[in-house]
Amino acid sequence: MSSQEVANPLRRNVAIIAHVDHGKTTLVDALLHQSGTFRANERVAERAMDSNELERERGITILAKNTAVHYHDVLINIVDTPGHADFGGEVERTLSMVDGVMLLVDASEGPLPQTRFVLRKALERRLTPIVVINKIDRPDARAGEVLNEIYDLFIDLDAVEDQLDFPVLYTNARTGTASLTADGEATDLRPLFDAVVKHVPPPRGNPGAPLQLLVANLDSSDYLGRIAIGRIFNGRVKIGDAVAVVKLDTAVQHTKVTKLYAFDGLKRVDIQKPRRATSCASPASRTSPSARRLRTWSTRSRFRRSRLTSRPSR
Repeated sequence: MSSQEVANPLRRNVAIIAHVDHGKTTLVDALLHQSGTFRANERVAERAMDSNELERERGITILAKNTAVHYHDVLINIVDTPGHADFGGEVERTLSMVDGVMLLVDASEGPLPQTRFVLRKALERRLTPIVVINKIDRPDARAGEVLNEIYDLFIDLDAVEDQLDFPVLYTNARTGTASLTADGEATDLRPLFDAVVKHVPPPRGNPGAPLQLLVANLDSSDYLGRIAIGRIFNGRVKIGDAVAVVKLDTAVQHTKVTKLYAFDGLKRVDIQKPRRATSCASPASRTSPSARRLRTWSTRSRFRRSRLTSRPSR
């Protein structure tokens, strides 16, 4: 099987990028609700993805977070990224986890500096863009002018021809609606879900190759220690596999996979083995080399990226 073949046609990996306070986390809330992640009678805090106390106090996203929503038979992995320039490094790392980006722009303010910074990184990685003009209900909304500004920004950032042919949707994240035209009738976010499934390419990879996983983030657990969050590009992994963690200084740390997780809504669920060319989480190194464990999925700004490759069983 070629490494360029579709590894999992029922998966989509997308990051949402936007300037601070353009409605990014509110839109993710609406996606979670309309995908059936929460029960009808379940109480859910506003801006559910902003779990950090400082994030809730300031009303901004600081740490990149992962979630997954179901739409028909497709699982969409979503990364909610920081929207402030001070946390730009957090945004860059998340772009290695996805195949497309959802560019969210305020219908009145238009593209702002952080939008430009992150979009440049996404275009350099040849990620497929979807443009979402949010807060279309604002009295001072100027959707047509903002769309022209977005086209100018893409051209200024040397976007290739395919990237300039991006789909455009108009949303009101607070009411959870989307339409294909600025004045079109909107009842839910189905047009946005359809655009992600249609335009963001499925992940590609070679399950027959040695395991190759890029760790993009780290988390922690009181019971398991550090958890690595990342994306599997090639190969397969299951609990009990012997693996090798390759550090930036080329040092190799041999360890064993003791736990694997996948994202489902806002929760992590135990799995025996992840689908190929997908994202997952698993326990990372602990105390002694023999007791060190691996976890796969996200990274905070103080951690550097590392690559995970398989080690043949003895």
